[in-house]
Amino acid sequence: MRCYLQAFLLCLVFTFFSMLYVFSQLADTLEEDRDSRRLKEQGIPQRSGHDTGQLLRKMPGLEGLRHRDGEVDRCISQSVSYWNPYWRLPADVCGVNCFLESPLRGRSGSGRSHLAVVACGPRLEETLTMLKSAVLLSKKPLHFHIFAEDDLHDSFRNALDSWPTIVQTKFDFTIYPITFPSENAKEWKKLFKPCASQRLFLPLILTEVDSLIYVDTDILFLQPVEDIWSLLSKFNSSHLAAMAPEHEEPRIGWYNRFARHPYYGKTGINSGVMLMNMTRLREHFFKNDMTAVALKWEEILMPLLQKYKLNITWGDQDLLNIIFNQNPESLYVFPCQWNYRPDHCIYGSNCEQAEQEGVFILHGNRGVYHDDKQPAFRAVYEAIHKYQFGENMETTCWSH
Repeated sequence: MRCYLQAFLLCLVFTFFSMLYVFSQLADTLEEDRDSRRLKEQGIPQRSGHDTGQLLRKMPGLEGLRHRDGEVDRCISQSVSYWNPYWRLPADVCGVNCFLESPLRGRSGSGRSHLAVVACGPRLEETLTMLKSAVLLSKKPLHFHIFAEDDLHDSFRNALDSWPTIVQTKFDFTIYPITFPSENAKEWKKLFKPCASQRLFLPLILTEVDSLIYVDTDILFLQPVEDIWSLLSKFNSSHLAAMAPEHEEPRIGWYNRFARHPYYGKTGINSGVMLMNMTRLREHFFKNDMTAVALKWEEILMPLLQKYKLNITWGDQDLLNIIFNQNPESLYVFPCQWNYRPDHCIYGSNCEQAEQEGVFILHGNRGVYHDDKQPAFRAVYEAIHKYQFGENMETTCWSH
């Protein structure tokens, strides 16, 4: 009993210091916002060169691709579906292709971090809270790539467009429908949680995006997004992606005790936070246990699913483990503080980096933001979720 109490107290300590960092960063952000507002009122141009991004705050299509003079870009209206996904559309069809060829294309340059999330079912509020944490802490501009079921598109758009203008200057967003290759589309969608396997196809959909951070909806940033983005600079010439280990302690690891398929390293990897060099992923040929010939990304996914679908438990994460088990040189492994989950403290503290430096990204998997099993996780989530832009951060968050 004493061991569990100590673990719980450690979690509370880590959370306390992480929240202090969050509040200090948010206070700095609010101060910058006030300075920007004063400069604007005085007619002094800001040093930031990007505009409010209102034109991008539309879904792909005619309504979201208008020039400043009101004329519509060359786009043929055509729906995107399971059977007609992005990568099979002609170049002049509305959707991601026309968006990337529009005059606004330069807005998605190397100066901003690209963040992708996939939201299906009752994940709207959780996803918006994640996006809020990213905007509040980041100093550099962001581009959100939001993949969502059709009935969530308007809700996302209305919510993000309702944020204060000064906040909207810090990010752009594009909303995409859920889409899979026509072969076994329903099987891909239901592989694990609804739509989770969409992340496997991001390199094939976002063909003009060089690098990307993918996160689950239950992620909260406690450090600026550009901090994890900077890990791309640590990639060597063979690295294609980066993830954290599934477990630090093998005695409580899932993969090394129960997996019926190959997995990366000693305890596997967790795909809730994934940094990807998508150009390299698209171009690389992957070794595999199915053919003597190395396969490209779009060629390897379906055969892996067919071979291992009766043996995998965690869906697309298991497929990623299989791929990097057979191509270990292609993965950069970052510390657990970039993907800190309840497993890191429920059986005692087992994330040494978090003990030394704090939690950088909080991952509230297994629904711990919404129940009483992990009060420290829920407290951080509620503080960010309930925070209203413009309020005094310390007063507001501590009151929650």
